[in-house]
Amino acid sequence: MTVHFIGAGPGAADLLTLRGRDLIAASPVCLYAGSLVPPGVLAHAPAGARIVDTAEMHLDEIIAEIAAAHEQGLDVARLHSGDLSVWSAMAEQMRRLDELGIPYDVTPGVPSFAAAAAALGQELTLPEVAQTLILTRTATRSTAMPPGEDLKSLGATGATLAIHLSIMNLARVVADLTPLYGTDCPVAVVFRASWPDERVLRGTLATIEGVVKEAGIDRTALILVGRGLGRPSFGTSHLYSADRERPRRRT
Repeated sequence: MTVHFIGAGPGAADLLTLRGRDLIAASPVCLYAGSLVPPGVLAHAPAGARIVDTAEMHLDEIIAEIAAAHEQGLDVARLHSGDLSVWSAMAEQMRRLDELGIPYDVTPGVPSFAAAAAALGQELTLPEVAQTLILTRTATRSTAMPPGEDLKSLGATGATLAIHLSIMNLARVVADLTPLYGTDCPVAVVFRASWPDERVLRGTLATIEGVVKEAGIDRTALILVGRGLGRPSFGTSHLYSADRERPRRRT
């Protein structure tokens, strides 16, 4: 028996990986993270599978479901939205499984920031403009941020910021970043990236609050801030430069 932690992707059912699809299809038990996992992903579960929405469950209840499956020798597909490496709460589940001696593995998924960049039709790293992307969030009713990981500290780098779980905190985002990036710095807000009701809003640090308020968006949105979002002029990468020395291919 194995617990398969699976990144279910950002929303569109066909952005699930093939490995994730096959593991779901082979698991008699499927635990999924509420409304963030689309029905099309759950449709891969085998007939008669036990499918449990964990959105309103606490950690002890989730682990109890997994332990019951372990006692029966049943594989579990544990689905989280996006990719499991960030803000999935996978680590605390793994810690409990280690204590119980229950085996698990991890299958990555398409992260939300990648889906948002696709919705924008943009590369987030541009030669001579932006070469660093920072994934972060702000603290509202969630776990406090560690020292040194506040927006003012991260914004001092000038890097492009992908700010998750923070649309309700937009006023603070703007206040913290405006002195560092300037009022004219481009901002994009992507609501439910890759879902059928996806929306893309663009503005600057001076205007984005008004744009978001008018659109009525107050949840499930990613905030991107950085000079590279404004489609500036940029250099040509060394990767495809005619001047780059390339090793001869073996025949």
